[in-house]
Amino acid sequence: MPLVANSKLPTFDRLKQEGENVVSRDVALHQDIRELHIGLLNMMPDAALAATERQFFRLVGEANQIAQFYMHPFTLKELKRSPEAEAYVSQYYESFDQIKEQGLDALIITGANVTQPDLALEPFWKPLNKVIDWAYDNVTSTLCSCLATHAVLQFRYGKKRRHLGFKRWGVYSHSVVDRKHPLVSDVNTRFDVPHSRFNQIDREQFEAAGLHILAESDEAGVHLAASADRFRIIFFQGHPEYDTISLFKEYKREITRFVKSERADYPPFPENYFSLITEAILDEHRDVVVTAKARGAPVTGLPESIIVPNLDNTWHDTAEAVINNWIGKVYQVTNNDRKKPFQDGVNPDDPLGLKR
Repeated sequence: MPLVANSKLPTFDRLKQEGENVVSRDVALHQDIRELHIGLLNMMPDAALAATERQFFRLVGEANQIAQFYMHPFTLKELKRSPEAEAYVSQYYESFDQIKEQGLDALIITGANVTQPDLALEPFWKPLNKVIDWAYDNVTSTLCSCLATHAVLQFRYGKKRRHLGFKRWGVYSHSVVDRKHPLVSDVNTRFDVPHSRFNQIDREQFEAAGLHILAESDEAGVHLAASADRFRIIFFQGHPEYDTISLFKEYKREITRFVKSERADYPPFPENYFSLITEAILDEHRDVVVTAKARGAPVTGLPESIIVPNLDNTWHDTAEAVINNWIGKVYQVTNNDRKKPFQDGVNPDDPLGLKR
């Protein structure tokens, strides 16, 4: 069902140009369909702000449910942004006060750039926790992505992430652990998810927190989990929202850092992402870059026109299915009054009736 272009946010036009189902607010108001209001707390840095909007908006908009999706992006004022990004946020984003006043049916919280060894030292720590506390009392279900998962595990459950000593970076195979949970209903029992992180919450920490693990990887660890009530908080440790080229863009950025001597080593390939032919092309390009850098000569750019058309996406269908299931369950149990999280008679400690 369609996203509703309930503001002039450029992401709506961009998604419409890409073929996504987006309708105007005027059209939506004349359709007798229950709408869902979904917040996006976007904490990503300026360069990734709009791309992250598109990634999560796209997943929500592709969810095949009988609903209209009103998206409500907001951010935290404590996050430092450029004047251009501040103007963008001021023009298109809502404030947290507006979000609290109007209410939400569901909430998605993105990751963020981290500069401190302990998340509790980050400028976003206290305001993020206020959002998490408010959402738990007022929103039907909150989906936490990567860094947000780590923050909630530390804030609500006292489980701090550990540094891996390297960057977990690539596309990894995952297995469904609980095949009966509705969040993974009709999802492939084995599926891929991109990961990109230096830190991890281990299975033992999820279990010690009383959380319910739904999918994990032998290499990348737990990806998908739910709170003890099985629904009110959903945890992603990977990045199923990534576009096909997202890891390539990260790889390109790391090469630029190497050229600028911001990192000592040439970046390795994201694991399980490039084909053997693409890796061979990139190996040749690495030799050219390393030689040029050593001579102080100009560095040629990546042969993107050859590489990008040959990148595979092996995770989006499953990501779409999981979001589809999540939205469907939100639709079934949320109150018509978006200021209330559940319909009358729904047990907040077991909203989906899975613990009986």
